[in-house]
Amino acid sequence: MLTIAENDKLARVSAGTPAGEFLRRFWMPFLQSNDLPESDGPPVRLVLMGESLLAFRDTSGKVGLIQRNCPHRWASLFFGRNEQDGIRCSYHGWKFDINGHCVDMPTE
Repeated sequence: MLTIAENDKLARVSAGTPAGEFLRRFWMPFLQSNDLPESDGPPVRLVLMGESLLAFRDTSGKVGLIQRNCPHRWASLFFGRNEQDGIRCSYHGWKFDINGHCVDMPTE
């Protein structure tokens, strides 16, 4: 029988936990391809291993999986515009590519 501490060490998968760090080393399916059918279509919210994420398909058809909130003011990117190979935050206009890199800051 495991102690509570041992069980927590093995069962918790959020970022920064031993099991979470171990599982993040491997590929993990998160959606079926037909869940994101069209390029520049609406994004899909999901929670994977305790993290709030956003999946979308860019203009060229590549699938992106990024954190759900913009790092600037923590606005939800779910309400952003999916446009020209990225998703643009509706709050202040920063644009992120499929890897989560900020590729455009119109006000900077």
